[in-house]
Amino acid sequence: MATRAQTTRTSKPGKAKVSPKTPGSYQRFGIEQPTILAHYEALGLACAQAGPLDTRTIALCKLALSFGAGLEGAAHSHCRKALEAGCTADELMHVAILGAPTIGFPSMMRNRGWVEDVVKARASRSTKK
Repeated sequence: MATRAQTTRTSKPGKAKVSPKTPGSYQRFGIEQPTILAHYEALGLACAQAGPLDTRTIALCKLALSFGAGLEGAAHSHCRKALEAGCTADELMHVAILGAPTIGFPSMMRNRGWVEDVVKARASRSTKK
């Protein structure tokens, strides 16, 4: 049985946790507006803990939402987070394909490309190690 979502976010209002892995614009915002970012991260944590979904399922849902909204940066981010949560590249690609009947074939192909971007970048980094 799936366990309730656990997350590594530890931000408290007033103290944003900005990792060096996050995009530069997000890091800068965290430096310039730490209270706002901490509250935003606390909202994300509260939403994740508000129901019975496990971390992998939440990651796939957030990826699907990013795809549906056409948000490239968010989709890339949620692909990386889903992989970190234990999802496979095939599962991410399946999420992209599932969108075809709902958001259309061209959007599905765009989303597949975003998954490929992340998977290729990850493979490239692991071959350089």
